[in-house]
Order: sequence, then structure tokens, then C-alpha cells
Amino acid sequence: MKQIWNEIQPVDRYRASSNGLLQDYDQKVISLLYQPLIGPQCYSLYMTLWNEVEVGRLWSEDWNHYHLMSFLSMNLSEIYEARLKLEGIGLLKTYMKQTDDIRMFIYELQPPLSPEQFFNDGLLNVFLYRQLGRTHFLRLKNFFSDRAVEPGEYRDITRSFQDVYAAKIGPEVLNDAEAQQLSRLEENRRYIEKNAAPVIKIENTHFNFDLLYANLRDDLIPLRAITPEVREAIVKLSFLYGLNELDMKKILLQALTADLEIRVEDLRKIARSWFQIEHHDELPRLVDRFQPETDAKEQKEPENDEEKFLRYLETTSPRQMLIDFSGGSEPAKADLFAIEEVMFAQQLPLGVVNVLIQYVLFKTDMKLSKNYLEKVASHWARKKLKTAKEAMAFAKKEDRQYKQWLNNKEKNGTGRRKPVRVEKLPDWFKKEDQKTAAAAVHADGESLEEKRKRLEKIREQYKKG
Repeated sequence: MKQIWNEIQPVDRYRASSNGLLQDYDQKVISLLYQPLIGPQCYSLYMTLWNEVEVGRLWSEDWNHYHLMSFLSMNLSEIYEARLKLEGIGLLKTYMKQTDDIRMFIYELQPPLSPEQFFNDGLLNVFLYRQLGRTHFLRLKNFFSDRAVEPGEYRDITRSFQDVYAAKIGPEVLNDAEAQQLSRLEENRRYIEKNAAPVIKIENTHFNFDLLYANLRDDLIPLRAITPEVREAIVKLSFLYGLNELDMKKILLQALTADLEIRVEDLRKIARSWFQIEHHDELPRLVDRFQPETDAKEQKEPENDEEKFLRYLETTSPRQMLIDFSGGSEPAKADLFAIEEVMFAQQLPLGVVNVLIQYVLFKTDMKLSKNYLEKVASHWARKKLKTAKEAMAFAKKEDRQYKQWLNNKEKNGTGRRKPVRVEKLPDWFKKEDQKTAAAAVHADGESLEEKRKRLEKIREQYKKG
């Protein structure tokens, strides 16, 4: 992510606007369906901007971002991240105009999807189910639905317009042209009305259709079966479930009917079943693509070992870090499950999670204790640690305070002193400027053998700690 100060500053001004009238029912939809996905800060920002728009109108007054910061008790980085999340989920459009050194933003609130659109979206409904679980998900579905009129019980006897009204022919017809002319709005105005919500569209930046089509020809699947609707579903499902072209080909083969057609609903069900089989009956979660700012130096190549190590912690998955740390061995499923639970329960950033894992490993004799992991993670989450660097500094501080307390307790105590267990600690715990940390990060173009030697070296040094 770019530096926050390049994107927005407290003195920048903004106006809130609404893309059509927002109603009380929209608030229920956002509170109950969207808030579990976007979180309380995004919800607060949306509702604040909504309340700034005058009732029955489409625009707010002109404010600067200091106003938002003080009103929401959020810093500028938090407001910016909340804005991006609202944009990504389709609840906000942002426009910017710069005149000299003055920037003006327009935050245009978008109406939420209707409950029917939401529960049939294919993305948001899956994320909501994963977030809330079956029981609460069904409660919300029942809350936003009601009994429909049975077609067999009643027949429609509604009269049409021409059954009730007739056009009177007379001199008044001469005024038709004037009425039509006066009904047209000027270019810079729009009617106040209820607008439809924009549908979330997944941009295809990850799926290679040419490769898919080449594979389909080998299995005699007609390309006419890939209709625009099916193609859009493929993009969405590949994003949602992490499907590559080969996986998608297998799913398409299962979804193909006897008439050599593919129904989108069948495609969605088969893709969901495939993912649950591969991931032990789990469904995907909605997570942020961007990570918080770690340091101004993050935008350039690391210049020393410490920066390389920090870059490694901020960009490497916990699974890969455990593999590197153990010399190539696959982590236990129980360990990965414990880490996943902590990541999503405490919403810790990637770099913080990696430091947390190393800290817990060395504190528990290289065993990843789930209870201890959860306890430390909860503490770090309350401290709102955002980066690997912050987490390392905090861990060192906590360890120093604990040892100082232990020494004071022994000095003030009476009787025989108990032996103190000497803990193994990672190298970054012992040195501020870590030369060996770079061994965890292999340089561009480094061979696998060189990487293996580097990892072996750092593992041996950790053991000596």
C-alpha cells in the first residue's frame, strides 16, 4: 500500500453524498448483513457519513478529515482503511479533485444490496455463513424473508392503467410539449430517488481463460457452454475458492448436463463441495487483501539484515515460515488450525502472527501450545500491534519486565532460592541489530540448495540460543 500521507491528510476536505435515498430498511441490511463482514469501524464510518447528509437530501456540508478523526475517535490510517473496505464491498464511491495544494473528496454512499440479492450473491452470502455459522445465518435469512402469496390460492385480478384511466382529447394536448420540456433536469442536477445497489464485480486479473479453453477442447466440452453468465461465475468462483484452470476444468466437467449445457447454480454447488472436501468441510473467509503500513522503508528494497528479516515476516505465510523454520517439514494440521483460529479470532496482521508463532515456540520448548498461543494473541490484540517490528519490540519489553519482576521477587523472598529455568530465545530477542536474521530470507535468484543452507544455519543458531 502506498504511504497514507500520499493518499489523504487531515486537512483534506470532503463532502458526503448519497446515490439516491437511503432508508431505514437499508440500515437494517447494513447492520445485520454487512457489518459482520466489514467490522465496526467501517460500519461507523458509513453511518456517520449517512447522518451528515441532510434528511431528504443528497449532500452534506463541507468538512475536513480532522472532523472525522475526532468524531469517530479513529486515526487517519484507520479511516483510510475503513474507506477502502467500504469501496471494495460496494458501499462507497470516492471522487477526488485537486486544486493547487488543496484536495477535495466526495464520498458517495451506495445503497446496500437487497436481502434477496445478498443471499444469492455467491460471494457475500458464503462469507457471511463462514463468519456467523449455520444457526445465526438461518436466523438472518428468516428475518429478511416472509411468507409469499401462493399462486394456486389466489388469482390476480388487478386492473391495468388503461382499464381505469382514459386520455381526454382536447386543447390541453397543446401543453404536452411544455410539460415534457419542463420535466427535464438541468445537466448538473438529479432527482432524489431510491437507486439500485451496484453489484460487486470481480475483475479478472487472476484466471487464464485461454488455458481453460485449451484444456476443455481436449475433453470435447463445447465452448458455447461457457456463456457470459457462466464465464462471470467462473471468475467469481475462482476468486472465492482459489481455483486454478485445471481445478475449474474438473468442476465444469461435473456440471455439464446431458444437453452439453452448464447451469450456474450447479457450478456453484459443485465448486463449494470441492472446496469443502479439500479444506475439511470449511468455507472461505473474507480477509483484507492489504496489510497495514510497516515502515517507510518497506517501499524500497531492504538495506540490512534486520530489514530483510522484517520483510520476510511481513510477506511470508505462517505455514511457509514453519516449513522454513523446520527445514522443509510440513507443519502439523493441529498447529495450522490453531494459527488460523488465532488469526481470525483476534484479527492480527500477518507480520504480528509470524512473530507471535516464533515467540510461543521458544517460550514452550518448540511446542506450539494452543492455549498459550491464544492467551498471548489476545494480549497482543488488545495492544493493537500492527507490524512485525512493533510485535518484536513489545515481546522484548514484556520479557524484560517479567525477568525484572522475577529478580525482585527472589531478592525480597526468604529461604532457599529456586533454580530458574533458562529459556531459549530467538536471535532477534537477544540483539537489536540481527545479522543472522537475513538467513530466513533468500535473495532473488538464490538456489534451493543455498536457501536450505541458510535455513539450516539459522536453525542451528536458534538451537544454541
